Amino acid sequence: MHPVVADLAKAYAGRLRCLRVNTDENQEVATRYGIRSIPTILIFSKGERKETIIGAVADTALAATVDRFL
Repeated sequence: MHPVVADLAKAYAGRLRCLRVNTDENQEVATRYGIRSIPTILIFSKGERKETIIGAVADTALAATVDRFL
């Protein structure tokens, strides 16, 4: 999923921030957000979690989900 997210970050530069967290090294983050599977993508808007995507998804599906919150 990393290449898909990287492409998305470039396409939405200035409108979207993409961050990556290693849940093995940051277990408190995984616990806080209930991350049990990798990959998990969390979408936040104004500090509030809006969507959780678990597993690999197509770039078009991910872009469509992001568009809903921009």
